[in-house]
Amino acid sequence: MSEQAFDLVVIGAGPGGYVAAIRAAQLGLKTAVVEKAHLGGICLNWGCIPTKALLRSAEVYRLMQHADSFGLASPNPSFDLGKIVARSRAVAAQLQAGVKYLLKKNKVTVIEGHGRLAGKGKVAVENGPTISAAHILIATGARAKLVPGLEPDGDLVWTYKEAMTPKAFPKSLLVVGSGAIGIEFASFYNALGCKVTVVEMLDRILPVEDEEISALARKSFERQGMTILTSASVKGLRKEAGQVCVTVEAGGKSSEITAERVLVAVGVSPNIENLGLEGTGVKIERGHIVTDAMMCTGEPGVYAIGDVTAPPWLAHKASHEGVICVEAIAGLSPHVLHPRSIPGCTYASPQVASVGLTEKQAKEQGFEVKVGRFSAIGNGKAIALGEEEGLVKTVFDAKTGELLGAHMIGAEVTEMIQGYCIARTLEGTEAELMQTVFPHPTLSEMMHESTLDAWGRAIHF
Repeated sequence: MSEQAFDLVVIGAGPGGYVAAIRAAQLGLKTAVVEKAHLGGICLNWGCIPTKALLRSAEVYRLMQHADSFGLASPNPSFDLGKIVARSRAVAAQLQAGVKYLLKKNKVTVIEGHGRLAGKGKVAVENGPTISAAHILIATGARAKLVPGLEPDGDLVWTYKEAMTPKAFPKSLLVVGSGAIGIEFASFYNALGCKVTVVEMLDRILPVEDEEISALARKSFERQGMTILTSASVKGLRKEAGQVCVTVEAGGKSSEITAERVLVAVGVSPNIENLGLEGTGVKIERGHIVTDAMMCTGEPGVYAIGDVTAPPWLAHKASHEGVICVEAIAGLSPHVLHPRSIPGCTYASPQVASVGLTEKQAKEQGFEVKVGRFSAIGNGKAIALGEEEGLVKTVFDAKTGELLGAHMIGAEVTEMIQGYCIARTLEGTEAELMQTVFPHPTLSEMMHESTLDAWGRAIHF
């Protein structure tokens, strides 16, 4: 088989890789993408998208249980787990087909198999061709992090994959880790009636979020019936017939918790193995590939984006990095991506979203801050929706008016956070946010009121 030559070869077709490949093709680069599993990567097939389909089912079920408060009747609501899972998988399949279509439309060559560096400007595909390219982009993503003693077995001890496609609905679930993945699954199973316990090693759940938002989230989840243990660690587990006995240590005391299933959600590990990085200038630091602002590695002509690089490990960060990388390769001058302008979202009930510095981080960095808050109970649309639980919190530089951070909990805040992201990208201050006309009645009015509150000007609270 003759060697195929391209301008760019992308290893991995997740949300970073396939977006990079399409943008490269738009810029006139002859592009190929090498994917060993599924177009769309973990995010589309086993992460972001199918989990949101599951959570939507849980949301509808929750609303059905409270139908009477809306003047409706839905006696004895029930769910069909098989149909919930089937819908989730169908959503993922539909979008995977969409990615395949987009790559074909943009004339990107798709090569199936495991790709690895094979010398300067070369990519070898397992059981396939060797490809040459002036530029090689590594976008291999990450996988669930394994914890010694808590290795998943696909039956009693789960990763996100098993939690997404359960064979039967467990009566009890212990979730190890309270980041976005752990909390989203905890929210899903709890909403459907499972007894959920969350164990977090740090002193609060959702530890990357603002402390005030984290505390509100915990109160909400506990009101919904979850058991949450913080400053706690799992010391071991014992499998029995159809259940797991987990030893948890908290406050210097050990206790045993029994659950039908255990979900380990303690983060991810970048996929850097078997990529042919040995002997290259690619630098590995704390398990991930080191890159510069344009996604260049230490090896000329080799780039990396997404979860295989530094955190935050988020699909939208990967996609944005992919565009920056290929635009730089094509000779354009893309804007540098600032980590503090990358939003984070947790699609639990209630939702959590944020961008920028927390109040504590801003103070630790020496800023004199003005902090605004507005509760959902003061918002007409939230009350009309029956979603009075929530808070919008904004953190500004008192001297310049710069929006340093925004932190939100409540209905649809994962949709609203982009407004603050745009403000940060445009380098807006409190003045621009105050002068912006927010439509009424909308949940977004809370964003306006929170900004006003930072300067003592809130109207509706």
